[in-house]
Amino acid sequence: MLEEVERWLSTRSWSVADRPLHQVLAAKQRTGQTISVVLPALNEEETVGDIVAVIRHDLVEQVPLVDEIVVVDSGSTDRTSEVAAGAGARVVHRDDILPRIPAVPGKGEVLWRSLLVTGGDIVCFIDADLREFSSAFVSGIVGPLLTDPDVDLVKGMYDRPLGGTAGQGGRVTELMARPLLNMHWPQLAGFVQPLGGEYAARRSLLEQLPFPVGYGVELGMLVDALHLVGLDALAQVDVGVRKHRHQDGQALGRMAAAIYRTAQLRLARGHLVRPSLTQFERGEDGFEPRTYSVDTEERPPMVEIAEYAERKVA
Repeated sequence: MLEEVERWLSTRSWSVADRPLHQVLAAKQRTGQTISVVLPALNEEETVGDIVAVIRHDLVEQVPLVDEIVVVDSGSTDRTSEVAAGAGARVVHRDDILPRIPAVPGKGEVLWRSLLVTGGDIVCFIDADLREFSSAFVSGIVGPLLTDPDVDLVKGMYDRPLGGTAGQGGRVTELMARPLLNMHWPQLAGFVQPLGGEYAARRSLLEQLPFPVGYGVELGMLVDALHLVGLDALAQVDVGVRKHRHQDGQALGRMAAAIYRTAQLRLARGHLVRPSLTQFERGEDGFEPRTYSVDTEERPPMVEIAEYAERKVA
């Protein structure tokens, strides 16, 4: 590991216990910064309500840390929107945001559009499929942004159990993202959960970043933020244990392909490999190929969007 990364681990990796909630709240009141929490959601009626309710109770009603909770529904066919609204979130539908640019499927697309419908100086992203959710996920990752003006982006780090076994979650992280980062961006080798969906950043940084529309958004954001603001502006906070719905192996394969594609775009903006992935499923006549396109589109930095610039002026 690079000496720079070893130093970073000792100065930019914290535990949620390092900043008690009263200290985080005092920093918010002192600095006057506002906080938006965004949950990208697609068919998450079983979990989204509990997450919103916990954030609202702990960090809005009990302690006034969070200024708005926004669920961006990317086309759910279940009761995600109704459940989220009932729990106290403002629900916005992806296709209603910036309608002049047709939306495409993907998590990164939703996160990018969320910048247009939120107002916080700090934006905190939380996945909507978490179980046994703790509001420490939010207070923990926004804490350094409120107390340290030199920090621009904070990732959550946590244990990820799989099937009751500790430390076995995050398979795409271990098999794809971590090797890529260690080989090509070794300054980022200290991130425990580089692909984790729980992170917070200053709007002033997020609006300058391109957003891969799909699963490559987290890796792309880390790499681009490193080049834009430097390693010392990035940090991570241990928030405990993350429990969520796990995807099957083929879905993880498609996720890995999108992440590799995101990395490749950043390694060489010239020659690109074929952006597709063939997987196999057993059918009546043996194994049958299924070919999927890999997310290739990226949204430009939000500061380049006229509607966003007009909103900032207003």
